[in-house]
Amino acid sequence: MTLPRLAALLACVPLMSQAEQVGEVGVDWTGNDIIIEAVADPKVEGVTCHIAYFDRGLIDRLSKGNWFEDPSNASIACRQTGPITVGDIDRSEDGEDVFSASRSIVLKSLRVKRIFDEANQTLIYLVHASELVDGSAKLAVSTVPLYGSD
Repeated sequence: MTLPRLAALLACVPLMSQAEQVGEVGVDWTGNDIIIEAVADPKVEGVTCHIAYFDRGLIDRLSKGNWFEDPSNASIACRQTGPITVGDIDRSEDGEDVFSASRSIVLKSLRVKRIFDEANQTLIYLVHASELVDGSAKLAVSTVPLYGSD
């Protein structure tokens, strides 16, 4: 593949943020944990989302037989963590992905999507599971108002 073609292909890949683990809470003796990660919005400076999700331990995986998949449940809270500067974001009703992480070997991912509510000058962050076969109704939403922002 030529360098210009590779650059064009990479330009089509959405800019995704990386998560940083900031907490881990053990919930039982089998090694199941709740993981808390911080995700900075790559296109909106000054906004950080915290995502909490369940991470199954080895004993739970062995006893239930579903070794390669974690539950779809997740929680999200997004806040202003500095001066907000809105970059070149997707302003359509579909919004755009901010973060994605695999929740199984192939078929399921945990996603954070940003949607801009222009009428109310608010950023909406939605966390949900994306599954190949069955969609998941397990979701959470958080909002960040843009008072006096760009």
